[in-house]
Amino acid sequence: MLQIEKLKHQNSNNFFLMAGPCAIEGEDMALQIAEKILTITNKLQIPFIFKGSYRKANRSKGSSFTGIGDEKALKILEKVGKEFDIPTVTDIHESAEAAMAAAYVDVLQIPAFLCRQTDLLIAAAATGKVVNVKKGQFLSAGSMKFAVDKIKDSGNDRVMLTDRGNTFGYQDLIVDYRGLPEMQSFGVPVIMDCTHSLQQPNQSSGVTGGKPELITTIAKAAIAVGADGLFIETHPDPANAKSDGANMLNLALLEELLIKLIRVRQAII
Repeated sequence: MLQIEKLKHQNSNNFFLMAGPCAIEGEDMALQIAEKILTITNKLQIPFIFKGSYRKANRSKGSSFTGIGDEKALKILEKVGKEFDIPTVTDIHESAEAAMAAAYVDVLQIPAFLCRQTDLLIAAAATGKVVNVKKGQFLSAGSMKFAVDKIKDSGNDRVMLTDRGNTFGYQDLIVDYRGLPEMQSFGVPVIMDCTHSLQQPNQSSGVTGGKPELITTIAKAAIAVGADGLFIETHPDPANAKSDGANMLNLALLEELLIKLIRVRQAII
């Protein structure tokens, strides 16, 4: 069973990393990405959780890629976890999905748009799994205390919060770093989503844009503020990824970025 405490204290000099492709596109790619990230994080002594969405429920266009099939994708996530002995995380969108996904992964993630859905939070809590709730782009950091309370009041104190920026106008997001320590005051690990916070949603094309060139900037600032963990979507070929390629980090750049972030972490301890 995944222990949050181990993520926070396994190596006092490092943050933990939640990373992987936006969506599970196939078994070979998922295994290749997981193996590459694990090789890097083992070398750098960074606790690692593999991330992959088994289904994308929130798409601008009805024709956008949503997944390869729920059971097929969840079994791939399960295989990644078992083959590399690492925890895995995926999103859930409706209450009925909580128990289904919990049978395959270690962490259930609540998407930002759904962070106020009481039934969904309670269903996730009831599985006993770690629940990672993404802060809504439309909410203050302080408002996330109610999400934490809903889960803990359901008998599950294994909660994490992830910041992914705040809505700024119609097609941009900004990050208010004051929110990270505020959410940490609720007694839970706080993660910075370094890729979704750079999205440019609601583009006229129906495909979300992004500014991946600023991933390093977002990540450095988060570590400097004291984030417990980082969330980074990464892919060996973002331009041809089936989902959210516009704001993903090229996998070839991950190790260099993490080395820089470790230096920042060491400088503030």
